[in-house]
Amino acid sequence: MEETAYVVGASSSGVPFTFLDVESGAPRGIMVDIVRAVGEDAGFSPEVRMLPFNALIPSLTSGRIRLIAAAMVITPARREVVDFSDPVYSYGEALVVAVSDSAEYRTLEELKGKVVGAQVGTVYIDALQDSGLFPEVKVYDSVADILRDVGVGRIAAGFGDHPIVSYQLGLGTHPDVRLVRSYQPRIVGSIGIGLRKEDGELLSNINESLARLKENGTIEKILAGWQL
Repeated sequence: MEETAYVVGASSSGVPFTFLDVESGAPRGIMVDIVRAVGEDAGFSPEVRMLPFNALIPSLTSGRIRLIAAAMVITPARREVVDFSDPVYSYGEALVVAVSDSAEYRTLEELKGKVVGAQVGTVYIDALQDSGLFPEVKVYDSVADILRDVGVGRIAAGFGDHPIVSYQLGLGTHPDVRLVRSYQPRIVGSIGIGLRKEDGELLSNINESLARLKENGTIEKILAGWQL
């Protein structure tokens, strides 16, 4: 029986979860590997397309794509618009500052009065703005843009998904920025595969596949292959 092909939306700014390999021009990352493994188990062929992060949900609800496989945290607000599979991985936000800032911050309150930044479309934007602690919360297209502006001093601190921030800093391309390891994340969430509300049967199939892939060690192997 021929496999059904589904267009899957991913973000090019989500290393190591999803990104575009500059040498091959192909999508790569943890969620790319996972959705392909799920597809093989559930009987569909994923065609991964790169989109801006904040265009993923509109593209799903409008029918341009069938699934979302990205570093998208499952939140009540997002659940009002789309459905999510069972969680694939959980993490919180990371705090980065310039290397010249040696303070060992533990909470947001210790950063009160500073200009900070986070990526557009993430749950961190609203949380930072709603805290009332910061005179300005700058919005960026990617974590790389945040790291750049922290490094040159345009913002005092930046926030992003811990695995993505840690991975990018590990590449050594932002030597003027450091991860604040003492910081205690305020928002800990899980990511899953996103689907349209009307795709209940597909959701059930994906959850069954995820359960099998967790049980047989496939998910753990994929995460380990990306140093998670």
